[in-house]
Amino acid sequence: MKKLIALLLALSMVLALAACSGTAADTSESTQQPEQTEQTEQAKQTEQNQETDDTAASMKAMKVGVLVADVSGEEALGFRDYYETYIANNYPVTFTYTEQLTDAAAEKSAIEKFAAQDYDAILSLSSSDRATQIETAAANNMYYAVVSGMLDDEQFEQYKSETYFVGQIGPSMDTEYEAGYAMGKYYADQGVKSVGIYGAFIPNPMHVYRMAGVLVGLGCTYGGASDEGGIVGQLFADQGVDMSKVVCGDTEILGYFQGFGDTTFDEFSGILAQQPEAFLSVGMATTFFAEALNGAQIPYSDIDSFTSGNATNMSDGSLSYLAGKYFSSIGPIFAATYAAVNGTPIRDAEGNAISISQSYLVATDAASFDSIYNGDKGENPIFNKEVLDSILENPTYDNLVAVVESK
Repeated sequence: MKKLIALLLALSMVLALAACSGTAADTSESTQQPEQTEQTEQAKQTEQNQETDDTAASMKAMKVGVLVADVSGEEALGFRDYYETYIANNYPVTFTYTEQLTDAAAEKSAIEKFAAQDYDAILSLSSSDRATQIETAAANNMYYAVVSGMLDDEQFEQYKSETYFVGQIGPSMDTEYEAGYAMGKYYADQGVKSVGIYGAFIPNPMHVYRMAGVLVGLGCTYGGASDEGGIVGQLFADQGVDMSKVVCGDTEILGYFQGFGDTTFDEFSGILAQQPEAFLSVGMATTFFAEALNGAQIPYSDIDSFTSGNATNMSDGSLSYLAGKYFSSIGPIFAATYAAVNGTPIRDAEGNAISISQSYLVATDAASFDSIYNGDKGENPIFNKEVLDSILENPTYDNLVAVVESK
């Protein structure tokens, strides 16, 4: 009996220990597994972040000279802030801006000065003579890219195979025409019967193409022509709009002027005195005339940028139509230039320089303006480091096009 009792006690202890062991194993599995999974995900994220950081760390530092014709416009200041504040804080790059360049000789001199100081690349926001810019940069073994703009088709064909020509990302001339057309048509569709027009700095090509679009959008002909090519050619030849050639339907153009000089405000005041129903500009109106237009409560439009000043002009003033770009839209051309300097130039299937057109975004009220403006500022712009790193990690033409068009 004693032996039987001892045996039963021993068996009970074994079963109890087995039960405790099973419970401990189950508890360990249920409580520790999520922690291990979380740690694994954190490790993966840390590894991914490290790979992203290594993208810039593994590439050489770069010195860039930036050619500028506009040093005070809101778009120019926004572009500069993105390069000097955001890009320079995330990549080993130094940007040096020129003073305002007013002619081809000044552009060439600036490039030569950068070359003498061993700069790696030229990013150009100045367009007096792109051909000379490309040739001067190439002669000094510096990479060159057009920022937020395009060469004309003939020039691009001439230089697309040049080794040191990185390429161009920005609105094409057709896109500029379409932006002007959409602006003119917007006011025509609103039933506006009288307008004043500012042609900005014709014969600057982008302003010529925009102006041609505005005329067609308003329902006007120029010298008998009503198409892009027919009007553009005449505007270049006339170096502006000859009002004797303009014939409109339902909308009357009360006055037109261009450039900026001693008579500019007299011309502008002459149009305002006629109280047009709208004032259309193909550039720089928000820089030069916003205060007066806001004060007169005359609806006006511009092709410019999404800035804090223009946010105020649209919410509290009379800015009623703005076509513009993201400030960070100039990020991809930086990335392409950085890749070229580091030995991985991005070329198309035929081995030519990149050429990618970017479209304009349009706001016609404060809500649509704010949705665009608030999404492209601070430490997380539209073309942020993560997006640009995706170009540097896969420096191919197809990938670059996909990234640009995704935004």
